[in-house]
Amino acid sequence: MRVYVPLTLPALAQAHRAGELGPGPLTAYAVTPGLREWYVSDDIEELEYVALTRAAHGSLRLLAADPGAVRKRVVVAVDIADGAVHADPDRALDPDALGEVRLEAAVPLAKAAAVHVDADDAAVDVAKAAEALAAADGGDADAQFVVDGADDHELLWFATQEIEHLIAG
Repeated sequence: MRVYVPLTLPALAQAHRAGELGPGPLTAYAVTPGLREWYVSDDIEELEYVALTRAAHGSLRLLAADPGAVRKRVVVAVDIADGAVHADPDRALDPDALGEVRLEAAVPLAKAAAVHVDADDAAVDVAKAAEALAAADGGDADAQFVVDGADDHELLWFATQEIEHLIAG
């Protein structure tokens, strides 16, 4: 199963040094039954894009909690055995948990298929979105508009061999 693990650039650097994403448990995003039901599509590429987008939002939450991190969302796409991925069926249709899964153990970085990172030109909007996240969670429509502005930026695709370059910049 392909899962999308939200990170920050400092967390990606730590994973690179350790050779693994972790320690577990890790929150990730995947094409779950709840996500399929919510999105209503049979196109696996569309569904995986939605899971990636959910992970990007998870990365934004991590950025909001770490004001010192570079204001770029980071998502690592990892291929995991189905048995290592756990979705909470009680939260399957919870809008805040769509596509959310748990990985109980650390994941070797060698299992990563790709890394997705914001381009430099997204940093201002991502910074504003991270700052507005708490207000948006509280129901502030203007803040939600700012948070949604980060979604206007597509994450770029990078091969895992490029991680060293990503964390150096």
